[in-house]
Parts: sequence; structure tokens; C-alpha cells
Amino acid sequence: MDITIPQTLEQWNGAGQDYLPGHLGMSFIKVEPDEVIATMAVRKALAAWNGFLHAGAVVSLADSCCGYGTIRSLPDGASGFTTVELKSNFLGTARQGAIVCTARPLHQGRTTQVWDASVTPEGGTKPIAHFRCTQMILWPK
Repeated sequence: MDITIPQTLEQWNGAGQDYLPGHLGMSFIKVEPDEVIATMAVRKALAAWNGFLHAGAVVSLADSCCGYGTIRSLPDGASGFTTVELKSNFLGTARQGAIVCTARPLHQGRTTQVWDASVTPEGGTKPIAHFRCTQMILWPK
């Protein structure tokens, strides 16, 4: 699998439009090797039946940010990546507005990358979730 790395925010947002990021309504506002930021509007379709934002929606936003960052910072010659581990801690929720995810790398090596992400309500400072994932870098055979 060869990945064409988008060069503009419009291309980054377009790349995920027909996939989970597009279906969930994610909007990427920064995609750089050292930081990825995206937002997602809170709406009923992303909630659990009890009215709270579904943990899966929050994890999907954080995982997508870390994945976009991994793609953006792939080593020369790499053909892609796959997630090998992820962990989430939930500290709160959001019932309206939007949530914002900021992801930053802890490690960017030839065989793995480790990313941390924090999710907060838009305009807020108190995180509703912390996320960490490990990505395995794939190489052509």
C-alpha cells in the first residue's frame, strides 16, 4: 500500500470525507508532523442512548488525529502504518457544542511512533479525555 500524503488542509479533510472521519464530521484544522488539531460537533448521532457523548466517538477523533500525524511524519520510504495499541482515559463529557482534539508525538522512530492526544470541549481547558496510541510503521516488502 502506498500512501499519497496530502499537502493542504483541504486535501487532508477531503481524504477522510468518504471514511469514518467524514461520517463523524471531523474537521482538521492543523496537520503537521509535531501537532494535529481537529474538531467534531457534538450531536445526537455521536451520543449513547443516555445522552452522553459516546466514548467511541471520542476515541475515533483522537485516533484519527494521531493517525493523520503518523501519515504526515512517515519516514522516507515507508509505505504506511497500522495501530498496534491504544489507551483512553475519560474524565468528563460534552453534551453540546464541539470537541477539540490536539495530538502530539512522544516518539517518531523508524519502526514505531507513539502519540498522545487530549480532547476538550471547544473553548474549554479541562480535558474530557486523554489518549495514547502506538503506531507500527510499515515498509515495502
